[in-house]
Amino acid sequence: MYWTLELATNLEDAPWPATKDELIDYAVRSGAPMEVIENLQEIEDDGEVYDTIEDIWPDYPSKDDFFFDEDEY
Repeated sequence: MYWTLELATNLEDAPWPATKDELIDYAVRSGAPMEVIENLQEIEDDGEVYDTIEDIWPDYPSKDDFFFDEDEY
């Protein structure tokens, strides 16, 4: 399983919190790339509910990771 920023952005509008099956269903319905669906299928299914993409991909960059000053614009 590998995640990239491009793949992870396909789940930004997912119905959080969600289970693995709900995320797979969302990815299929929203037309996400097959890599996203394959990554979700590789998650161990222990019935866990995921609150955000960070629960799936802990290295997902947050707004704090970018050096963009919103006050300038």
